[in-house]
Amino acid sequence: MGQQNADLSVEQALKQFDAAMADFGRACSANPKASSFALLERSRVLMTLPGGFDALYRRVRSLESAGIFGTSDWAQPGILQPALAKYSLREAGAVTTVVEAISELRMLAVCRGDYFHPGISAEQARNFLTQVMALNLDLLSGPLTEADRERPQQLGFIVQELYQYLVSHLGYESLLDSLVAEVWRLLEQGPVQVGSICEMISQIARCLYDPAINTTGNTDATRLVNALFAPTPGNAEDPGLAIYEQRLMEMDEDALATEAQCFASSMHDTGLASAYHAVMLRFLRNHQRDDLIPQALGLTMTGQDDLYCYTDLVHALIDEAIYPETCQAVFGLTMMLERGSLFTPSVAQALWRQIKLCLSAETAETLKEAFGEARPPRVFLLAGVLNLLGQPLGVGQGNNPTCQSAIGLSVWASSEADYLLQVLAWAARDNEVLCRFEGHSISSRNLEPGLVTGVPVDVDPVSLILIPHLDRIYADMWRRCEDRDDDAHRWINPEFYGWWVSHGFRVVADIHTGELRDYEGFIRCFYASYHPYYNGNMTVIHAQPAGIAVTDSAGRFVGRHAINILRVGLSPENEMRVYFFNPNNDSGQDWGQGIICSIRGNGEHRGEASLPIAEFASRLYAFHYDTLELGDVSAVPDADVDRIMELGNTSWAAPREHSPG
Repeated sequence: MGQQNADLSVEQALKQFDAAMADFGRACSANPKASSFALLERSRVLMTLPGGFDALYRRVRSLESAGIFGTSDWAQPGILQPALAKYSLREAGAVTTVVEAISELRMLAVCRGDYFHPGISAEQARNFLTQVMALNLDLLSGPLTEADRERPQQLGFIVQELYQYLVSHLGYESLLDSLVAEVWRLLEQGPVQVGSICEMISQIARCLYDPAINTTGNTDATRLVNALFAPTPGNAEDPGLAIYEQRLMEMDEDALATEAQCFASSMHDTGLASAYHAVMLRFLRNHQRDDLIPQALGLTMTGQDDLYCYTDLVHALIDEAIYPETCQAVFGLTMMLERGSLFTPSVAQALWRQIKLCLSAETAETLKEAFGEARPPRVFLLAGVLNLLGQPLGVGQGNNPTCQSAIGLSVWASSEADYLLQVLAWAARDNEVLCRFEGHSISSRNLEPGLVTGVPVDVDPVSLILIPHLDRIYADMWRRCEDRDDDAHRWINPEFYGWWVSHGFRVVADIHTGELRDYEGFIRCFYASYHPYYNGNMTVIHAQPAGIAVTDSAGRFVGRHAINILRVGLSPENEMRVYFFNPNNDSGQDWGQGIICSIRGNGEHRGEASLPIAEFASRLYAFHYDTLELGDVSAVPDADVDRIMELGNTSWAAPREHSPG
């Protein structure tokens, strides 16, 4: 796209735009694939001029009628995703950014009632816009970042002006409500990594304390902001860590007890720990006030028993891992104690080893690059261990194709923490992980890379160190099985994850052709293995890895993905549901056909996703089962089988020429 003419008036730009739109409309009549390049350039220029967005707003219906969105996803506004829109606006090239901006003007016209669109309702359009804006709130609360300023062709300026235009019509109140709701939704999933969530809460705080924005009565927002910046009476005005520490030294017994109770209440309410909380714990340790630690952590009887049985270890973990820079580990430590993790003696001994572990130079450098140098690398790694052991279902794969490795970390943190700490010690100290596969010893040291070719992106400290090793091992196991006559997961998963993975295995498609094979038998086997009504009321004793065919909100096939089936049971509404762990960082996905993964309100434990069993089965691709405990496949109702097959055959299993990729 060319450069803007600085002397161009909005009237001249409009004439050029209208001419370009007429030319494009005529070209599309003759050739539906006609280039929109010239029209998009005229749109971009108009966006840089005063009144340009208003002019485009009035023409957005004509733009869509002319075919500006072509056959792209933008032509189906009902399936658009806010997270992808953020990328299109902030990181993509000029063409994508301009098209996304036009699409959002269309959404504004729909939600204001100026444009009736058959593909999306006014309510849906408004929800989409407020979510996208919430994810880009920094554009409204301060100057452009260096990255935005340096974007070519004034794209950073254009996006900022777009958001100013949108918020002038939508108002800050709905934007703030959307952002607050999004933060609470993410916190419901118990994430180990909370950096981005804390950034969003900082943006919420800017809105709350901006006198130009009416935020009266938004108690949910206030709870979030207070959790980070003012969780107790002693730091109610966010005085700074040094001043707060001085205040602690001047408090009497009752005041200290109140501070401890307020910290615990705030942390358990939100799942977030404040830097002030870390300051208080270190104060209690340094001033022989260990008696208040259980109160400051808000421990139940289980957690207190764990602490009192391993008092020296817990105190050492606080001394070595809890700092303002690692304050979220306060919650990790708390949840680890609440899970009774230390009652397994080998876990306690492994944690002592972790405290004293000497990191390799490579490990130390990797941690420094990811988490900075405010504390030694071993501190960040130990804090990461506490967070993972405290919230095994909170680990995510980040922006990496490593769902298998993330599931491994979650499973081991939950059921085999001593094994997790062993492989972490090898990786962090020796730059090597050892395992066995079908009697053969495997070392990660000299293996070729798997799916991860560089340093993992956007992951917790434990994942940062372990995932490259686990990914290489998994890839090596795959290479050893790739010439066999069935899906390699059959042999890999029991060896990679552990003995509890069942050796029975079903995959729904032929590994060579991709064609479905005995879909009905596949579904019946799953129900007879997992559904309590047809498997003799047998519960899921050990979590089992499974493969799903992921679809987008239009039901189109996206790709295969690994999840972990945790349990199957009745919801509070007596609906049979599958509860599972999804390592993809956000378990509340829309898979089309009305299949929306639930993360709360249907009996989920923190960190779980769930679906009705038939909807889950409609996306199931492969699963493990115990061949000696298989129920009666013939008892599974035909109606259930038919419905599941219909959902699968009209989504991911539809002829692939109608699916992306």
